[in-house]
Amino acid sequence: MNDLVGAVWRTSSRSNDQGLCVEVADNLAGTRGVVGIRDSKDPRGPVLVVGPPGWTAFVDALRGGHLRP
Repeated sequence: MNDLVGAVWRTSSRSNDQGLCVEVADNLAGTRGVVGIRDSKDPRGPVLVVGPPGWTAFVDALRGGHLRP
């Protein structure tokens, strides 16, 4: 697993009280080449780690309306 020490987690503006709570740590993309994604309700739970190109493709797909947030 990639080292996520120093990750700065931020909650998505789309998170809500309906259980849709996501946090992302994209501050490590340049230094460690990873973006972390986790459930903000379970910060000690599992973390999905993707590379910056994968994260960019995901965000672009959301913004383009190809996925539902």
